[in-house]
Amino acid sequence: MTLSCAFATSDETHEHVRIAEGLGYARAFLYDSPALYSDPWVQACRAADLTERIVLGPGALVPSLRHPAVNAASIATLVSIAGADRVCVAFGSGFSGRLLLGQRPMKWADVREYVRTVRVLLRGEQTEWEGRTIQMLHPQGFGAPRPIEVPILLAVGGPKGAEMARGVADGVICAPAPVAGFDWTILSHHGTVLDEGEDPNSERVIAAAGSGATMVFHFMYEHGLLDRMPGGEAWAAAYDALDPDTRHLAMHDRHLIAVTEMDRPFIDGDVLTTTGMAMTPAQLREKLAQLESAGVTEIAHQASGPDVPRELEAFAKAAQG
Repeated sequence: MTLSCAFATSDETHEHVRIAEGLGYARAFLYDSPALYSDPWVQACRAADLTERIVLGPGALVPSLRHPAVNAASIATLVSIAGADRVCVAFGSGFSGRLLLGQRPMKWADVREYVRTVRVLLRGEQTEWEGRTIQMLHPQGFGAPRPIEVPILLAVGGPKGAEMARGVADGVICAPAPVAGFDWTILSHHGTVLDEGEDPNSERVIAAAGSGATMVFHFMYEHGLLDRMPGGEAWAAAYDALDPDTRHLAMHDRHLIAVTEMDRPFIDGDVLTTTGMAMTPAQLREKLAQLESAGVTEIAHQASGPDVPRELEAFAKAAQG
């Protein structure tokens, strides 16, 4: 199984990617949520200047946030710096990237048409968008020359997304569970690796893995599945009491960055172990073996919390045995 990493894109992500390359990670995916994170294209370009091998790219871009010509130009820029063999781009329908703006995820048919348009632009051909003909016209020195060939993934969470990925994507990034039928299947992974004898209730563990657990609460809430979460009913009641016009801002504040003051009462060691966010090295290796048997070809671990380098090193060491 290929070992990759992912980041809630911050001002330090370029340095964290450099560290990840030294630890043997194959790819680095940078999250895209403009109401919350640093710009993934800027940080990917900064990381390219610090690294030599690791593959870089956003994962996953939300099409509604940028005109397709904008992302095509950004791909060309990153390729001009890192080379096409070090660029990989993922698109998705949007989770926090849309929800934090008060919008629902995009329709998959619209995502598919957007990806198709970007591919045509990267070939240097003309295509139509919003009723008008568009094309990449960048001369030499203003971006990588066309045609530009880079792998494109679709971030999917169920059968609809998986169906759309067939025919338009080279592979999939899955969450929360793998989907079948793809030769290239990446699973998003969150949490922390416990030190020997470490208590899952410790402040270090909660700081490192708590944001992953709150993400599970958010996901279950959006899909009507909170009855599966310990404390889910009380958690939902706390958010239901908020002003509906601004509830989305509170719910997705610090998404996959840190545990908010509102979420902290619901995050403890039991929740972290139940959701698989706090595991021993042996437990992690067993989980990875099961995922590989289920068809996962690559794991994209998001190192989070106040000590991202520690999380990158601990996960790589545990995963590699």
